[in-house]
Amino acid sequence: MPPPIPVELWPHDPAWAETAGKEAGRLAALLGDDLVAVHHAGSTAIPGIKAKPIVDLLPVVADLAALDRARAGIEALGYRWWGEYGLPGRRYGTLDDPATGRRLVQLHCYADGSPEIARHVAFRDYLRAYPAVARAYEADKERCRALHPADSHAYSDCKGDFIQQLERNALQFREERFLALRDKVRAGFESGGEVELTPELWEQLAREADEEDRLGLPIRDDVTS
Repeated sequence: MPPPIPVELWPHDPAWAETAGKEAGRLAALLGDDLVAVHHAGSTAIPGIKAKPIVDLLPVVADLAALDRARAGIEALGYRWWGEYGLPGRRYGTLDDPATGRRLVQLHCYADGSPEIARHVAFRDYLRAYPAVARAYEADKERCRALHPADSHAYSDCKGDFIQQLERNALQFREERFLALRDKVRAGFESGGEVELTPELWEQLAREADEEDRLGLPIRDDVTS
């Protein structure tokens, strides 16, 4: 288990996205076709709010067994491998700066189709879409840091209840976004082409529908406000 570390909250830094892209590239070179996607998640992926200066990545793989076999290669990239680390179906890894020991990146790897992926992505997208909610989350982070400045584990536990509420809202946001997109596509048919049904729009609808199915959320025929 990684030991707790002091809690630092930094203003948003665009370099975090660059780090996410760099690490995604290194993982892609190592894992090849087993790597389906890499999502930049967590607070460093949300502009406008403070975050611990640790980039959270969600690598999505086709086969966890293949990922397990690549453990030595991931460790050769500088990551420490922690296995499931208390969450079934996850593979957790951490990357520290070899000179300072400061943690830089955390990997939360899941097999394609895991509902954990959509949950994390929905949380990120919800806070990106609603800056006021993001600021409320930032305030709760500040509160928990004041209570647990030297213990990142206790800090994370402190945020737990608020995060669970935000996740419920985020999943509802994801469902509503899918339904709105579906209605936009339908409008293109019913109006004789008011909405251009481009390949990109169909791809987005398919992606949202796939995520909807993974979350176990209903795809309703009618929408109520």
